[in-house]
Amino acid sequence: MTEPDKKRALITGITGQDGSYLAELLLQKGYEVFGVVRRSSTESFERIIEVKDRIHLVQADLTDQSSIIRAVETIQPHEVYNLAAQSFVPTSWEQPILTGEVTALGVTRVLEGIRLVDRSIRFYQASSSEMFGDVRETPQTETTPFYPRSPYGAAKLYGHAITVNYRESYGMFAVSGILFNHESPRRGLEFVTRKVTHGVARIKHGLQSELRLGNLEAKRDWGYARDFVRAMWLMLQQDDPDDYVVSTDETHTVRELCEIAFARAGLNWSQHVVVDSKFYRPVEVHLLLGNSSKARERLGWVPETTFKDLVELMVDADLERVDFEKRHPRTIVAG
Repeated sequence: MTEPDKKRALITGITGQDGSYLAELLLQKGYEVFGVVRRSSTESFERIIEVKDRIHLVQADLTDQSSIIRAVETIQPHEVYNLAAQSFVPTSWEQPILTGEVTALGVTRVLEGIRLVDRSIRFYQASSSEMFGDVRETPQTETTPFYPRSPYGAAKLYGHAITVNYRESYGMFAVSGILFNHESPRRGLEFVTRKVTHGVARIKHGLQSELRLGNLEAKRDWGYARDFVRAMWLMLQQDDPDDYVVSTDETHTVRELCEIAFARAGLNWSQHVVVDSKFYRPVEVHLLLGNSSKARERLGWVPETTFKDLVELMVDADLERVDFEKRHPRTIVAG
């Protein structure tokens, strides 16, 4: 099943935004890539459709310890990237137990699988800026105290802390990337960036007239997912394991996002955006702004895509996607 002359990487969450971009990056670097997928009656491979015939998919689940151990034993990977999670913050309020099982305890199950099978395997954990929550300082660095404000943020903090514990307790090469918001045309429609760019495309094509959003003044540090997965890989190529903030070090409001996105399609955002209180979070996180100087200095990583360019490439992709869907109903188009 494996090719002995190639480095092998195992990615959980390979069918997600980050997993698909990471798979493409690793293939470009000559890796043999394996991806964990859950058994499901409906398969969703749109994001990896272009590389599906070049990767190996294995069935496992972060809620099932034995399946994780079996996958690690079978593949014998050199690197494991844990990107799988219940990753939508509003859903974590509706399903806090599931979020904890997957996003928190799932990390322990992967680490435990590595500990039991081969401690030389290098492990990457996808941590999140949501761990900072009600921020104690701005900008946020690797030493900023955490104060999560959602079940998702709390679950990510557990995953982050257990990664540090396995590194220090068992001498494992286990690292966390504290990634700030990162977007792309492959972002799920439930996330505000994609909700906006997809809404712009539908309005431009006459399929809807308004876009309902929550807090327009919420600020985020938004980058491009394709840039960010490069930082993940770089973390596992270092001599020593460590944790890194990955961010653009710039902050923008949802209002700015709307202005750029609608302008790209030749529209005036103020004529279509409606503020709806039901889209406000139970507890709002107002400002997340990273300081990625450590990653830039030690990893040699820098983001290559500006916020404006990111929003415009997402709008362009959604305009093309919605146009295709209008002409080919019931056809799924990958981002």
